[in-house]
Formats: sequence, structure tokens, C-alpha cells
Amino acid sequence: MSAPERSPPVATLAGSMGDQFHFHPESYLELVQSEVPDYEILQETLADAGAEVTASDILDLGTGTGETLRRVAVRHPDARLVGFDESESMLEAARTAVPAADLRVGRLQDPLPEGPFDLIVSALAIHHLDGDEKANLFRRVAERLSPGGRFVLADVVVPDDPADAITPLDEGYDLPSRVEEQLEWLRDADLAPTLRWNRRDLAVIVADRAT
Repeated sequence: MSAPERSPPVATLAGSMGDQFHFHPESYLELVQSEVPDYEILQETLADAGAEVTASDILDLGTGTGETLRRVAVRHPDARLVGFDESESMLEAARTAVPAADLRVGRLQDPLPEGPFDLIVSALAIHHLDGDEKANLFRRVAERLSPGGRFVLADVVVPDDPADAITPLDEGYDLPSRVEEQLEWLRDADLAPTLRWNRRDLAVIVADRAT
């Protein structure tokens, strides 16, 4: 997302991808809600989609301050929770939001935590990857899913109508893709994806692994 200044530490609006963008954990939620008008709907749609599967093991990609994982945990109070994010400072905030979670430092391009996971989620983080990196990540996500498991992606996308591109983006750092492209990459990863929700330049995609 857009960055007001460039100095460490960093996080995206929901996760983090490098140490050049400056979002303080304590001001994160206010910032994201101001820049993403449908943020609450996006997060709740993701959490509700995740609640449709029985999940004992859950992985959150781009955990940030833990806002997504916190909502998912409410729907799965007995699940083992693993969070994955590049920013240690943001994970410190997430440890307060989701104290039971196993939170680990790592980039989305790095090997993912060992699974299998019944549910993998990600909000407002994967759009920092280019197309090839997204496709590669989707394949690795599929490998970590249990049979019958689900991946829920909530993110910024390239809308069909340019007038719907309202989320502030930073050129070269934010790399959103079209919904259709991501559905195709998910199918190539042997997942069964569907578009759950789409408004302007935000979307929630659900992708299931066969049993």
C-alpha cells in the first residue's frame, strides 16, 4: 500500500514484505481503515469463509499486527495458529492480539511453515508479489493444505474499471493482479477457486483442495 515515508521498520497494511516502508504497529489499524474503506467487510468475509471448514491447524500469511488471525481465531477457538510475517516489530503487536499463536519471521518467498494446515489465510499481503511469485506461492500453499483444506485470499486486485482503483498504491512495491489471473494460477496449483466477494479493487477468493 502507499507509504508515507521510507525508514525501518516496515509493514504492509496487513502484513509486511521488507524494511523500507514505515508503518508503526500502534497506528496500523487507523491507517488501514482510512486507506481501505471496505477493510472491515474484507476481513469479516475472509473470516466467515474460513469458518466454513473444520480447522485444527491454521496458517496466516502476512500476519502483520494479527488483525486477520485474531478474527479467524474467534471462529476456530481450539485451533493451532501459526502466523508468518517479515516484520518482527509487527509480530510483537500480533503477540498481544493473538497470544496463543506461534508467530514466525519470514518472507512470502521463503519456504512456508511445515503443515499440513486445514486453513490458510492471507489479507492484504500477497499483492506485493509479482505474477510469477504469486503463482509460485499458490503452488506452495496447495502443498501445505490438508486434503479438503481451504485457502482464503483477501487482497487488492486490478479492477476491470480503472475508476474503481481507489486503494492508494506505491509503484514498484504494490503489484496487484486481476482476479481472473489469480483464479487461473490457483487452478494451475490444483486448487478449486471461486470469487467470494468483490468490490471495486478488493476481492476475497476461496480456493479448496480436493479431499
